[in-house]
Amino acid sequence: MSDSSILPRRLVAAGVVLFLLGLLTGFVIPAFLNPRMGLASHLEGVMNGTFLIALGVAWHYARLTPGQATLASWLLLYGSYANWLFVTLAAVFGTSGITPIAGEGYGGTKWQEQLISAGLLSVGLAMVAGVGMFVFGLFRKGASNGEPAQEAGDID
Repeated sequence: MSDSSILPRRLVAAGVVLFLLGLLTGFVIPAFLNPRMGLASHLEGVMNGTFLIALGVAWHYARLTPGQATLASWLLLYGSYANWLFVTLAAVFGTSGITPIAGEGYGGTKWQEQLISAGLLSVGLAMVAGVGMFVFGLFRKGASNGEPAQEAGDID
C-alpha cells in the first residue's frame, strides 16, 4: 500500500467508527436529558460517518500537496467527531443557547452553554475550512499528492 493510499483508507475507517458511534447513540436516546438533542447526536454520528467514508473514497480526486492534504483531513476529522461529541454533550447537559430549536424547553448552566457554543463554533469553522480545502483541491490543476490526477471516469 502506497503512502498516498493510507490517508483515504484512514478516512474511511474513521467514518465507519463514527457511523458505529452514531448507531450506538441511537440506543441511548431516551437516557439523555434532552432526547430531541440525543436524536440529533445520533444523526450527526451517522451522517458525519457517511461523509467521512465518501470523502475517503473521493480523496484521490483532490489535487492537494501533502501538507494541504494532512491539514484538510485533520480539520475534517476533528469537525466530524467533534460535531457528534458536542451535540451529544448538549443532549446530556440539556443546553439550548446555540441550538434553540432542538433545545427548546431546556437549559444548561453557564459553563455548559459556553462549552457547547465554543465547541460547535469550532466545528463550523473546521468543517468550512476543511471542505473548502477539499473543493479547492478538486478544481486545482496539477498533480495530486505527487501522483497524476485521475479523470472523473477513472476507477481504481
